[in-house]
Amino acid sequence: MPVIYEKRTYSVYVGKMPEVVRLYRDFGMPALEAGGFAKNLIGYFTSDTGELHQLIHLWRFEGDEQRRDFWARLFQDQDFLAFAVQLRPLLKAQNNQLLLAAPWGPHP
Repeated sequence: MPVIYEKRTYSVYVGKMPEVVRLYRDFGMPALEAGGFAKNLIGYFTSDTGELHQLIHLWRFEGDEQRRDFWARLFQDQDFLAFAVQLRPLLKAQNNQLLLAAPWGPHP
């Protein structure tokens, strides 16, 4: 099974990005790290041009089964759930995109 990259884009309500950043810094990342979930994380990014007020994160999985298992386990983690409850009201929309690496060039 090929490696799968998952791009998750969260559209944040205007003016709420500082709160989103604070929640991720103080609760989200610590929960991901404590539960061993951060090992699949490539990185988090915020938009600076184009469509603004977006938080984008990229994940790497060894296949769709691992990806589905990962998200199921993450949303059973009590520390992460406590964070997610605080985050959700700040998000306007979510878009998930699965990506396959092209057969040339570098890959994370």
